[in-house]
Amino acid sequence: MDAPLDPFPPHLVVSDSLRALARRGEVRQYRKGVVLIDEGDRSDQLYIVLSGCVKAYSTDNRDREITYGSYGPGEYLGEMSLDGGPRSASVITLEATRCAVVTRHTLREHFSAHPDFAFELLERVIRRARVLTENARGLALLDVYGRLVRVLNTLAIEGADGRRVIAPRPTHQELASRAGSSREMVSKLMKDLVRGGYVREEGRTLVIERTLPSSW
Repeated sequence: MDAPLDPFPPHLVVSDSLRALARRGEVRQYRKGVVLIDEGDRSDQLYIVLSGCVKAYSTDNRDREITYGSYGPGEYLGEMSLDGGPRSASVITLEATRCAVVTRHTLREHFSAHPDFAFELLERVIRRARVLTENARGLALLDVYGRLVRVLNTLAIEGADGRRVIAPRPTHQELASRAGSSREMVSKLMKDLVRGGYVREEGRTLVIERTLPSSW
């Protein structure tokens, strides 16, 4: 009997145990804008991103949104509900996305065959908990500008030419959702940073020209 095909792109670097788990899942295709997980729902499904990109977020009763993060190939979401509790956040596709969907029963079988993956999953949960703790600390202790700088520095990646760039360039609403602020305030601050020569919009990228000041 032929072995199941590897659903991950061959160039993607992921652990052997995660590749094996993805092969156990049901591969599904989603178009942009599909809500995979609704906050508060109960489900036992884990979503492993094979291609594309998704966003984890929460909204309040006035439709104000806070973004926890964006996740691409090799990431997985839904692990926080594997205890049987409600979903702690919503997840939506940001572009056409392919996922391997795994149930809790399948995950338990996988743990038996690959006990090392339990530690991998635990490490992932701990890393995300640390990020959420740092975000909560920022919301409590930093002003809007400080939170915006932290978001920009987190998203920026140093290119081969030494410049720090964010691609694709996030909208002001996306930055506001990540910083826990209003779009109007972020737009004002970004306009000031552009005018001061700290950042520059270049096509679909945002270039950080020099170190962002610690206060404004």
